Order: sequence, then structure tokens, then C-alpha cells
Amino acid sequence: MNVKFLNPFVISAHEILSVEMHELIQRGDLRLENGSYTTDDVTVIISLIGIVDGTVFFSMSKETAVQVASALMGETFDSLDKLAQSGIAELGNVIAGQASMKLAEAGYEFNISTPSLIMGKGATISTLGYPRLIVPLTTTLGSITIHLALRESLQMNPKATPIAAFKVLEVPK
Repeated sequence: MNVKFLNPFVISAHEILSVEMHELIQRGDLRLENGSYTTDDVTVIISLIGIVDGTVFFSMSKETAVQVASALMGETFDSLDKLAQSGIAELGNVIAGQASMKLAEAGYEFNISTPSLIMGKGATISTLGYPRLIVPLTTTLGSITIHLALRESLQMNPKATPIAAFKVLEVPK
């Protein structure tokens, strides 16, 4: 995966979680994984199609999802009912949407799918040979892990401009 696709997702997640949840977000150590992804309790899936192809997963425990939905929607949830599930799915959608705007400004245009939500730990999802960059984020509400399985499509994009890979260091760790 090209690291230049990482920054817009990490920065967007940091901005949105900080503003919407009024939380301090800390980024853990990045790592690269190959092979299938095994879901956590709650996983939002967004597919990207265009100059950038692949999948983004936002995973968290059920307890974290309940806390995050409560913070985002301004009401207390005791469980992940349909409204809370919708809020979690929309969180992934908003982060991916903002990241797609940042990438489009650099010449990497693509479409994002509507979010899908997998409830239940242990489902195995193949990323079809795409390595996944793992970005752990920690808040007082719990941990959210972003899995980026992205690559530039086989199409050539002469309009694309480089995205500085070092900016990821600006996100608090």
C-alpha cells in the first residue's frame, strides 16, 4: 500500500473524532499485516473504487461502539440498537468521505461505498492480496482500529500530486 493514502484517513479520523466526540485521540504504533482480517465485535466496512481501490475497516469492541454512539448522538445507549448501529456506520462514512475529499484535492479521485456493518467477532474477510496498514486509535471511550487495505488502481493518473507521507507524525500518539 502506498503510504500517501494513509494520511488523509488518519487526519480525518483524528479531526472528526476530536470534534464530534470532544475526545483526545491518541495514535498507537502503525503496523503492516498481510492476509485475511478477522473482525472485532463491531466493524464498519467502506469500499473505495477509482484511482484508489480497496477497503477500509473501522473496528472496535461492542462496549466502545456503545460509548462512541452515545457520545456522537448525544444520548445514552445501553446496547447497539438500530439507531446506535446507524451512528457507528455513519462515523465510518464521514471519516472516509472527508479522507476522499483530501485525496481528491491531490488528484486521487474515487467513489466510496455506503457503509456496511458487521456485528460479531471472528468473521474472516479477505482483502485479496492487499496488505493492511493498521492504525490503532485510543480515546477515553475505548479503542478504534483503522485497517487500510488500499492501493492505486492500475489506471494512470497524470493529475495526481504527491501527498507528504511524513504528516502522519502530526497526529498525536
